[in-house]
Amino acid sequence: MSPPPPPAPGAPSGSYCAHGADPATDPIGCRGVHVPGNTACLAHLGDADRDAYLAGLTPGSSIDHRGTPFTEPLLDALLNALRDPGSGRPRLGNAHFGSATFQGNAPFRSATFQGTAGFRSATFQGDAEFVSATFQETAWFRSATFQGTAHFGSATFHGNADFGSATFRGDVYFGSATFQGIAVFVSATIQGLAGFGSATFQRDARFRSATFQSDARFRSATFQSDAQFESATFQGNAHFVSATFQGNAEFGSATLQGDAEFEAAIFERLVSLGPLVCAGRVTLSGAVFNGPATLLLAARRLECQRTRWSSTATLQLRYATVDFAHAVFEYPLTIAAEAAPFTLPDGQPMAEAMLSGAPDAGVRVASLRGVDAAHLVLADVDLSGCLFLGTVHLDQIRLEGACTFDMAPSGIHWRGWRPVRFTPRRTLAEEHHWRASQTAAAPGWNVAVLGAGRVGPLQLAPVYRALRKGFEDGKHEPGAADFYYGEMEMRRRADDIPRSERGLLTAYWALSGYGLRASRALYWLAATMLATVLLLMGFGIAQDSPKQEATGTVPAGGGKVTFVIDKTGPQNPQGDRFTSERFEKALNVTLNSVVFRSSGQDLTTAGTYIEMTSRLTEPILLGLAVFAVRNRVKR
Repeated sequence: MSPPPPPAPGAPSGSYCAHGADPATDPIGCRGVHVPGNTACLAHLGDADRDAYLAGLTPGSSIDHRGTPFTEPLLDALLNALRDPGSGRPRLGNAHFGSATFQGNAPFRSATFQGTAGFRSATFQGDAEFVSATFQETAWFRSATFQGTAHFGSATFHGNADFGSATFRGDVYFGSATFQGIAVFVSATIQGLAGFGSATFQRDARFRSATFQSDARFRSATFQSDAQFESATFQGNAHFVSATFQGNAEFGSATLQGDAEFEAAIFERLVSLGPLVCAGRVTLSGAVFNGPATLLLAARRLECQRTRWSSTATLQLRYATVDFAHAVFEYPLTIAAEAAPFTLPDGQPMAEAMLSGAPDAGVRVASLRGVDAAHLVLADVDLSGCLFLGTVHLDQIRLEGACTFDMAPSGIHWRGWRPVRFTPRRTLAEEHHWRASQTAAAPGWNVAVLGAGRVGPLQLAPVYRALRKGFEDGKHEPGAADFYYGEMEMRRRADDIPRSERGLLTAYWALSGYGLRASRALYWLAATMLATVLLLMGFGIAQDSPKQEATGTVPAGGGKVTFVIDKTGPQNPQGDRFTSERFEKALNVTLNSVVFRSSGQDLTTAGTYIEMTSRLTEPILLGLAVFAVRNRVKR
C-alpha cells in the first residue's frame, strides 16, 4: 500500500475537510476540521449525517469547528442544538471556531461559553452579535477579522479576553461590557467607531499599539487596574469623558490626530499621560488627579478648567495653549515648556508633523483665574495672553526661566492732534483689553482677549501689586519694576481715589515714571537747570558786586571818630544780561543748587528766590533719577 500524499503547502495540521480541493487552483480546499466520526466538516457533511450530529448535541457540549465555513442558517442550526430549553439561550462548552468563516451574521446573542471560546483568526463577514454573551473562561479572538459590525454590548468576560491583532473593519460596541480578566487589544485595528462606553475593566486593559481609525469612545468606562495605551494611534477623537482610572493610566508615545477628551475623568493612582502628540485639543476639565501625574503633551490646546490635583504633578508641554481657570492644586504643580521634541523609548524624537501648522512650539497660558497659585510653578511659558484676575496668592507664584508677558505698544501714536508714547513695560492681558475698550484708544492695545470680561483699574491694581510682591520676594527687584509701574498706573486711573491723590500720582508719573524712569527725571533736571540759568542771567545776578562804604562824623572840637561800614544793595542788571560772565555765575549757582549748596554769589531779590526754588526742586529731581537707577539694578 502506497503512503498517503504529503499535505499541500499551507494546509492546516491534522485532518481537515479538503472539500473542493483542486491541484491546479486550490490544492487545500476546505480547511474545516472533521466532524467526529466523519471525514468532512460540518458545512460539507451530508444532510443525514449533519442532522445526526446536531441531534447528538446537548446544551453545554464542547464543539470543534475550526476552519469551517458557516452560513447563517448552518450556524443557527448549530446554536439551536445547543440552546438551553429553560433559558432559551445557547450554552456551549469548549467552543473552537479558530479560522472559521461566518459568511452571514453570527448570532451569538446571550450565548454562554462555559469553556474556552476559540475564535482565533476567524472571519466574520457579516455582523458579529455577542450582545449579553457570557465567556466563563478565556475568549480568544486574536487575529480575528470583523468585516461588519461587532456587537459585544453588556457581554461578560470572566476570563481573559484576547483581541490582539484583531481587525474591526466596521463599528465595534463593547458598551457596558465587563472584563473580569485581562482585556487584550494589543495591535488591534478598529476602522469604525470603537464604543466602550460604561465598560468595566477589572484587570489590565491592554491597548498597546492599537489603531483607532475613527472615534474611540470610553465614556464612563472604569479601569480598575492598569490602562495601557502606549503607542496607540487615535485617528479620530478619543473620548474618555467621566472615565475612572483606578490603576495606572499609561499613554506613552500615543498619537492623536483629533481631540482627546478626559473631561470629569478620575485618576486614582499614577498618571503617565505621554509623551503623546495631539493634533487637536486635550480636555481635562473637571478631572480629578488623586495620584502623581506626569503629562508630556504636544497639543494645540490643553483645557484644565476646574481640575483637582491632589498630588504632585508635572506638565511638560509643547505647542499648547493652557487654560487652568479655577483649578485646585493641593501640592506643587509645574507647567514647563519643553524646548526639544519628546524622546521615544527607542531614543528617537517623537514625530510632530501633524502640528506643523501651529505658530511655534512655545507654551501659552490662557487663564489662571480662580487658581490658588501658592503651589504653582511656571517655567519658560508665554503669559502675554494670560488672565490673572481672581487668582489667589498670586504673590507666591514661582516664575522660572523665560516667562514672557505682553508689552505696552511701542513707538509714537497720535491721539487726535496730540502724540502719545507709552513707556515700554510688561503688561497684563486684562490691561490691554481695558485700554483698547476705552474711547479714542491708541492703536496697539489688544482688545481681542478671550474671557477678559469687564475689568478696570480698580480690579487690576491688586493683580499688579501681587506680581510685584512675588518678584520682590524672589529678590528680583528689576523684574518687579514693571509690575510696580502697572500698579501705580492703575491706582492713578482708578475711580476710588481723591482728586488730590490723583494729582500727586500724576506729578510722580510725569517727573520720574513713578521713580522708575531715570531718563525722565534727568530730562526734567536738565530742563530745570536750563530754566534756572536763564532766569538768573536775566533777573538774578546783580549788575555789579556791591561795594563797601565807610561813613562817620568828626566832632568839631576833635575827639573820637565813629565810622559805619555798610554795603550797597545789589542792583538789578542793566544792558546786556546774557553774557559769558553772567552765564558762568548763573551756572555756578545752579550747579550748587543741585547738590543743595549755596554758591555765595551776589543775587538780586528775584535771584534769591530763584536760587531757593532751584535748591528745593533740583536735588529732588536728582534724587528721583538716582532712585530710578537703583530700582533697575538692585538685586
